[in-house]
Amino acid sequence: MLVHTIKEVRDQVKEWKKEGLTIGLVPTMGALHEGHLSLIKKAGSCCDKVIVSAFVNPIQFGINEDFDKYPRAIEKDYKLCSENGVDILFNPDVKEMYGTNEQTNSNNFTYVTPPYFYVDKLCGASRVGHFDGVCTVVLKLFNIAQPDKAFFGEKDAQQAIIIKKMVKDLNVPVEIITCPIIRSNEGLALSSRNQYLSDEGKKEALALNKILTNINNCYLKGITNVSALKETAFSFLNNHHELEYLEFFDADDLSEKQTADNNTRVFIACRVDGIRLIDNKKLGE
Repeated sequence: MLVHTIKEVRDQVKEWKKEGLTIGLVPTMGALHEGHLSLIKKAGSCCDKVIVSAFVNPIQFGINEDFDKYPRAIEKDYKLCSENGVDILFNPDVKEMYGTNEQTNSNNFTYVTPPYFYVDKLCGASRVGHFDGVCTVVLKLFNIAQPDKAFFGEKDAQQAIIIKKMVKDLNVPVEIITCPIIRSNEGLALSSRNQYLSDEGKKEALALNKILTNINNCYLKGITNVSALKETAFSFLNNHHELEYLEFFDADDLSEKQTADNNTRVFIACRVDGIRLIDNKKLGE
């Protein structure tokens, strides 16, 4: 069922709750791919009913980011959802979510602002306000869908950690379940933005996973010094790559690691073909 209004979702959820059914929510920005499908399948295995949201959220995009160009494919999304047991595909417009057709100004709208410690690094350092927008829309979706469980991919590991922090701090009654990164046969982490890449760009983008894999292999051989592990990355980079960050943080609370251990997650962001790509890997796995 494809719906566009909050009322439609709430009315259906109310009926499901009366029946004692459990609800899983998969928040997305649409342009669904196999990575999203893995979340949908996980939700279907854990819950009686599955809601997928497909909403390109304007308030998590910066002024010069790709909000207008972000891929939108609601007909394909609906077909994929229908074929995989999704009960509701929620596709609101901006006015339905925020009461205006314009990108919401922080001066006249209530935002959810996660702790600075969690957002002053990695993607948050270059995308100021991004995680305010993410947390705001996710909390709105939680309030609309009232899910028992919500499913997020580990490709956006910083986002998943921040969402877990928000849920804990605000006593939101939803269980956050993270699911493994889904990759192409060549190793590229699946992303809606991959379609922007040229064929050559897709080959160059494989460097991200190669760097992470090599770092993990070095760690498994006994190298734990973070500076030494970082140095191994540069042999994989060339003039096609614009490295934004390569950082080692605690997998639970994003505290910085000087010495790697089994609770260290390595995060990387790099521009290839001018397209910003992210990836990460937990060491020891």
